[in-house]
Amino acid sequence: MKKILVANRGEIAVRVLRACRELGIPSVAVYSELDREALHVRLADEAYALGGKTAAESYLRTDAILDIIAQSGADGVHPGYGFLSENADFAKAVSSAGVSFIGPPPEAIEIMGDKISARNAAEKVGVLSVPGITDAVTEPAQVEAFAQDHGYPVAVKAAYGGGGRGMRVIAEGDDIQAALTSAAREALSSFGRDELYLERYLPTPRHVEVQVLADAHGNCVYLGTRDCSAQRRHQKLVEEAPAPGISEEILAAMGEAAVKVALGCNYRNAGTVEFLYDSGDFYYLEMNTRLQVEHPVTEMVYNQDLVAHQIRISDGEPLPFTQADLSPAGHAFEIRINAEDPANGAFLPSPGTITSLRLPDGYGTRFDTGYEAGDTISPNYDNLIGKLVCWGADRETARKRTLRALSEMSVEGVATTIPADIAILEHPDFINLSHSTKWVEETLDLSGIEGAVLARPDSADPAAQPKTLDIEVEAKKFSVTVWLPSSADSTAARSRRASSGAALGGGGSGTVTVPMQGTVISVLVAEGDEVEEGQTLLILEAMKMENNINAGRAGVVKEVRVSEGDTVGSGDTVIIIE
Repeated sequence: MKKILVANRGEIAVRVLRACRELGIPSVAVYSELDREALHVRLADEAYALGGKTAAESYLRTDAILDIIAQSGADGVHPGYGFLSENADFAKAVSSAGVSFIGPPPEAIEIMGDKISARNAAEKVGVLSVPGITDAVTEPAQVEAFAQDHGYPVAVKAAYGGGGRGMRVIAEGDDIQAALTSAAREALSSFGRDELYLERYLPTPRHVEVQVLADAHGNCVYLGTRDCSAQRRHQKLVEEAPAPGISEEILAAMGEAAVKVALGCNYRNAGTVEFLYDSGDFYYLEMNTRLQVEHPVTEMVYNQDLVAHQIRISDGEPLPFTQADLSPAGHAFEIRINAEDPANGAFLPSPGTITSLRLPDGYGTRFDTGYEAGDTISPNYDNLIGKLVCWGADRETARKRTLRALSEMSVEGVATTIPADIAILEHPDFINLSHSTKWVEETLDLSGIEGAVLARPDSADPAAQPKTLDIEVEAKKFSVTVWLPSSADSTAARSRRASSGAALGGGGSGTVTVPMQGTVISVLVAEGDEVEEGQTLLILEAMKMENNINAGRAGVVKEVRVSEGDTVGSGDTVIIIE
């Protein structure tokens, strides 16, 4: 390829742009109005405006991207992950324009992108799935009938997506219709389609996935496994490779099953086949027809550049190795650093401007990011700041190195998941491999753990900004933080904390505020309604996640200050209860 357009933003766009630079291929970036000065724009050889602020107005616009392909003369498109990466219509449109889509054929995306047909395809090649139904689910009666056969809880999942978006777990007694509506709404927002299907929900499995590479010459290999069991809201926090504590025989069986699935749909390029592992058995879950967020841990233990392989495969080159040539060396962890306040386990989105960013370094340490100090993390997009990846000769060495690197990292201006990441890595359950996909939410105690955003003193000027200074007292150095007028540091954003109390209406207050910037997608009460303490009053979407805003106490709704579609800011009052 002579020029590659990267149809994405943030960390993954930067990752692909750097691969292009190393391969000597000119690159093209695209950007929304909010990303005009973003790092991926600054690094690309050329950059073109998509317009719009939301994903739907920018990065999900096939027509705008096709226009830019024509303008720029790009002959290759890398979709990254998310957005249009698993959209078969987009892949077809790119190919129809005479441009190489750096990913699988549209036919493979259609088969595997639809989780229902993907289950059927896996079963045809003898790879068993988690028990489920392939009919599209729209009615509570379908869930009830499925539960009669398989029991509760039941997993409702987006047929055209992944990453936990559009997934809800329904327990016995839950409001089934509310779960279906919420899952469909989130799926439509994230993937442009709202079809749902059902699976039996395994309460304590581990999430293990297999990286595959396939070329256009019939060759397909697997590059080991990754364990992604440390999750919240069905979204991953910590990943590691290879999957630990599982016999070599089972790991090899998973790899061979993944290759069967890939070959069964005539797959090409990089992909990931996901499994649930429980008590020595594994079940096919789904196939992600794209590069995974956690691909760097595989790169670290196999010493392979997966993005470079993607590009070469799309250029028609055969794989440069066979399965016999591949074996992992050591162990690696990837920690997702999100702009998210752990907030005692609530994990609240924390958009804002990064006023200071100090990154870790050292042997076996890598950090992939799409941001620098001074950049703003918008509530309109994913909240991933970057990915810390650490390698070690064995799991324990890699774990300790990761903890060291996390202790060196400093992010100011937004809350981050770093305190929760440290709690996970230090916990005996994680060390001893007794955790599962629900462990973070159901077992891990995050009481008192919040994002490291400095709380503004009550006496401080509301427009003041935090500033860290070094001072010496009796020849000993100390770092202290003071609050300066905003004019003293015009590039800093207002620091604020997204507190768990705000999410519950102010911890007993009748004044219900929102803890983060976002969009109101549903108002569930009206003036005059009687509400109970803890009752959900409205649903706020921020950083692609739905957040319930609950009543802090029982009472009567006196005033509703927002409507569906309104944008609100952190601390805004939305409902008054008396």
